[in-house]
Amino acid sequence: MDILLSGNFDDGERDAWLKELRDAFPNADWHLTRTAQNAERIDVAVVANPALGSLQGLPKLRLIQSLWAGVDRLLLDPTLPDVPVARMVDPAMSAAMAETALWATLSLHRRFYDYAQQQLNCTWQPLPQRRADEIQVTLLGMGQMGRACASRLLAQGYRVTGWKLHGGTVEGIPLEHGMDALWPLLARSDVVINLLPLTAQTAALLDRRFFDTLQAGAGLVNLARGGHVVEADLLHALDSGQVGHAVLDVFRSEPLPADHSFWRHPRVTVLPHVAAVTDTRSAARIVARNLQALLDGQPLSDLADLSRGY
Repeated sequence: MDILLSGNFDDGERDAWLKELRDAFPNADWHLTRTAQNAERIDVAVVANPALGSLQGLPKLRLIQSLWAGVDRLLLDPTLPDVPVARMVDPAMSAAMAETALWATLSLHRRFYDYAQQQLNCTWQPLPQRRADEIQVTLLGMGQMGRACASRLLAQGYRVTGWKLHGGTVEGIPLEHGMDALWPLLARSDVVINLLPLTAQTAALLDRRFFDTLQAGAGLVNLARGGHVVEADLLHALDSGQVGHAVLDVFRSEPLPADHSFWRHPRVTVLPHVAAVTDTRSAARIVARNLQALLDGQPLSDLADLSRGY
C-alpha cells in the first residue's frame, strides 16, 4: 500500500506524524510529497488541511483519511476526488475537549474571569456564588465530543441540555433539535458551548439574533469553528453585557491578528486553537485501523457524510 501524508505541517510536526504513523502501520510505503513517479501508485491520502488541488490526479486513490476531527476545510476543495473521506474520531481528543469545556464552565459559573479582572485593579470583592445544579449549560452539537462534554458536565452536577440541528436521541442526555427549539433553549441558558460542525446551515449561526435571544449575561464557549460566529455581533453583545464573557478557541482568521479587538477585550478569553489538540500516538493507531480495514475489505470507520458536510 502506498500512502501520501499531506498537510499544513511544519517540519517538526510532519516528522512526528510520520514516525507515529510508520510505527502504527509499518507495512506500507509512506510518501511525504506527491511526484510524477508516485502519483500513479498512491492508494490512500492521510491529510491535515492539504493544499487545494493537491489530491487530484491520483488514479488509484481509495480513501482520504483526515487527521483532524473537522473536515469542513477539506470539503471546500472543488477538486476533491470522489472517494470516501474519514474523519478523526479519537476518544483521547474527546476527553481533552471535555476537560476544556469543564474548565470554561467552572470558570464562568464561579466567576473566575471576573476575579481575574478584579485582580488587575487590586479589587477585593467577593461575588455571589451559585450551585452547579442552578446553572443551565447548553451544548450545541452532540457528536462524540459533545457527548463527552455533556457527560463530564453532568457528573459535576450541572444541568445540561444538548441541541442538534437534526433529530435523534442521546442516551442519558436531555436533547432538543431543530431551529424552532433553539431560541427558547438559549433564553434559559447560563452557558452555551458550541461544538457544531461548520456547514452551510450552521455558518454564522451565532449572530445578533442568537446573542439577543440569550439569557442576559450568559457565557459563550466556542470550541468549534470561527465561521460559526459573526464577530461584530459578538463584540456588540459583549460591550452591552448581553454576553457576560466569551471563551474563544477558534477564529475566522488564525492566528488571530494582533490588532483584533478580542485580544484586549475584558470580557474575552482567547485560546490559540488548543481546546483538544490531536494526540499523534492515539490518532496514528486509529488511522492504522482504518488502513487495515481498507486492506481487508472491511467497513471503514467514521466516514464523513458529504451531503451534510461533516
